[in-house]
This record gives sequence, structure tokens and C-alpha cells, in this order.
Amino acid sequence: MSLRSRLLLALLATSAVTLGVAALALLSPLQHRLDAQGRDSVKASALATRPALATALVKERGVAYGEAIDVMQTFKQRTGTNLALYDPTGAEVYNLGLTQRDPATIFRVLATGRVQASTTRDGSGVAVPIPLTQTAEQLKAKPLPPDSDYFVLVVRKPDISGQAVGTVRSAFLTAAVIGLGVALLLGLVVSAGLSRRLGRLRRSALALAADGVGAPPPRDTGNDEVGDLARALASMQQGLRRQEEARRAFVATASHELRTPLTSLQGNLELLAEDLDHGDLDVDAARDQLRGAQGQLRRLSNLASELLDLSRLDAGVELRREPVELGELCRAVAAEFELRAREQAVDLQVAPPPGPVWAAGDPGAVARVARILIDNALRFSPAGGEIAVVAAYHGDQATLEVADQGPGVPETERTLIFERFQRGTRTGGAGGFGLGLAIGRELAERMGGALELAPADPGARFVLTLPIELPRGSGDGAGAADALDDDLGAVGDEASDASRR
Repeated sequence: MSLRSRLLLALLATSAVTLGVAALALLSPLQHRLDAQGRDSVKASALATRPALATALVKERGVAYGEAIDVMQTFKQRTGTNLALYDPTGAEVYNLGLTQRDPATIFRVLATGRVQASTTRDGSGVAVPIPLTQTAEQLKAKPLPPDSDYFVLVVRKPDISGQAVGTVRSAFLTAAVIGLGVALLLGLVVSAGLSRRLGRLRRSALALAADGVGAPPPRDTGNDEVGDLARALASMQQGLRRQEEARRAFVATASHELRTPLTSLQGNLELLAEDLDHGDLDVDAARDQLRGAQGQLRRLSNLASELLDLSRLDAGVELRREPVELGELCRAVAAEFELRAREQAVDLQVAPPPGPVWAAGDPGAVARVARILIDNALRFSPAGGEIAVVAAYHGDQATLEVADQGPGVPETERTLIFERFQRGTRTGGAGGFGLGLAIGRELAERMGGALELAPADPGARFVLTLPIELPRGSGDGAGAADALDDDLGAVGDEASDASRR
């Protein structure tokens, strides 16, 4: 069954159940209330006319009934009821419109002297005792003395309440049919619109599956769940398009970057092999060729390392959580880049904190982020520039900052540079694959922290924020380097070639 059919059935069923419950809650109490009001009204009228009728019967000694009949006729005209008069033996004296006899009720009145309810098919009412030996004042007493001789006046009102309830029921059924019809029409309109919008989303999804991210995105301007779904799908498609474009750019860049070191490596090795074959090896030239080959191998190794880091992040490899002393870690990681910084004439400074700066994280992951940030700063720092590495506490967070004096990051690229395979426009031709900052941010978030680009002028300032966690033993930072040796993996002057803006 289609969604449209289910919506229509649900709407009709809900409307029908609501109307049915409303009918039960309305009609039955209405019937009972009207019946009770009718009986009370008849009883009050009968008791009010009883003294006059008793006076007439006493005056005529219960033998002649002319005056009593006049009283009954006047009563009928005034109240619109049907009534009958019975003598002390239960025999009918006079009848004005009653069609149903109720002997049991009549004899109960004769036996008890009490007013009794009397309801038959021709209506509901009362049976009232009319004593012949009581005065008008005595008739007001309840109950009447049992030694009195009674006539019985039976008064019933036609079932007007049933007619009223029937009228209400008919009107209710008419209104219910009209209401269900309106609900059906509204359901058709709403379900048709919903089905049409969902159909557009389905076609967009099929087009995305068939044509890829180049298919037109779904469009829906509704401010409801379907509109939200359409916008979410469009946003997802836009993200997939960006990822696809980034992947293609990465493949093109990686192909070019791989081709360059591989070609250079192949050329160096071929020249070296040729010199060896001819026996005229120039040691200095061979040394240069070997250094060039080592540099290209290092570049290829860095790319493989970045791709391995990404695969580990995507696989959800668990990171450790333990106290890490950021000051000692910064000094250890910065030492790896000292030679490279001197070669580039860049002043790499690690500001000594006033005391240990403890953070919660994976030591290896924190060191990896620090390498990414320092490598990134060295890439874009001009000769004679300065790089500042600072570990400090800020409120309830521990931070590691790396600031450079390079070209900085345009405002429009502050978010883009943290996406995979994305490079900024101010790279100045520096090689790389746009993976480092993406890896750094994901590592930071996996450790419960964040990696952000803070305002800086000139240059760029990246801030790694981590939760504070003090060690269980002592609070000083001595010996932190020994605790981190296995995780830092100092590699001398190795440049991790890991980030792009």
C-alpha cells in the first residue's frame, strides 16, 4: 500500500473514530437528561393539579366525574400530556390519550400511597395517588396516610426526548458525512502534494545514483520535514561534489607529485649505475645524486605516512588518553626541525612556559599534530621570519600554539583548509597534498579537543586545544621526555610534509 493510501486511511479512520466517540459521548447522555427532565416536569405538573382533582372527586363523592374530567382536560391542554384516571379498584374511569396500560404501577400506588414512575411505549411519566378523604393541606404531606381511599392519576408525556435525540442524531450523521467528505478532500490534497514532493526527491536520488554528483540537486522550499530532507540531501550532494572534486584534484596532484620524485629518483639511480658501469665514478657527483634520491624517497615516504594516518582515522583506531606535558613535547618536536629551520634562515622559537602544561591526549597523536603545525609554518615562513611555539593554560583548557609570519590564510579559506585534499591559494607553489591540517583536526577532535585557526596579522596562528589532565604522581614536568620517547619518534631533521592551507 502506498504512503498516500496509508495517509488517507489513517486520516479517515481518525476522523471516523473521533466522530463515533463524540456521538457516544453526546447522544446517550442527552437522551437520559431529556427523559429525566421530562419526568420531573410531568411529576411537578401532576402534583400541582392533584388538589383540584381531589376536590372535584370529593365533591362528586367519587360517583360523578364531570368536574374531575374538566380538570383533566384543562390539564391536558395546558401540559400537552396524555392521562387517565383509575378508581380505588384499579378500574379505568376516564382516559385522555393513553394507549398503554401499566397495571403493576397502578396497584403499587394504591398499595403504598406514593408517587410512582410510569414509562411505556407511549411516553414516560408518573402515577399519582388522589385521596378522597384528605384536605388540600393534607395532600401536601408525603407520603399519604395508608388508610385513605385512592384514585390514581397516570400522566405520561409523549416521547419528545426521543424525537429530539433522533433529530440531533440525524443532524450529527449529516455533519459526520460532510466532515468525512471534507477530511477526504483535504487528505487527497495534502497526500497528493506530499507524494509529489517525495516523488521529486526519489527522482533526484535516482539521478544522483545514475549520473553522480553532477546531477541537479533536489529543490524544495517547504518549511516542513520534507523540505528539511530535501535541503539535507542537497547539502549532502554538495558535500559529495566537493569531495569528488577534491579527490580528482588530489589524484591529479598526487600523480604529478609522484611522477616528479619518481622520475628524479630513476634518473639519479640510472646516472649512478652508468658511472659505476663505466668505472669513472665521481664521488662528489655520486654523493649529490644519492642525496637527491634520498630527498625524493623522503617525499614519497611522507605521502605514504599521511595516507596511512587517514586510513587509521577512517578505521576508527582507538587513541590513548593519558597526561601529556605539552611544554616538553613542543621542545622535543621542535628539535626535529632545527636543521631545516636553519637552512631556511627561519628562527624557530619554543617559548618556555612558567611551569608544566598538562593535557589529556594520546602522546603520539599530540606530537603528530605538533609536527604538522611546525612543518606547515616552515613551509610558508619567509627567510628571516620567526615561528613561535607556545604551550600554555587558557581557562580550563591546555593549548599548543604555532604562529608564523607567512602570507596567512584568506578569510574565505579559513574553513576550507581543514578539509581533506584542500590547499589554500597562497601556497606559493609549495608542494603538498592538502592532508596535514585535516589529519590534525581529526586527531584533535578524537582526543576531545579542537584545532582552529586563530586571528593573526601577519601570518597564521594555529591553536590546538585539549582538556587539562594532571598526572597522578607529581605535577612537575621533569622526565616527561622519557615518558614520550617512544611516541615522539624523533627523526632528526625530518620534515613531515604534512599540511596545506
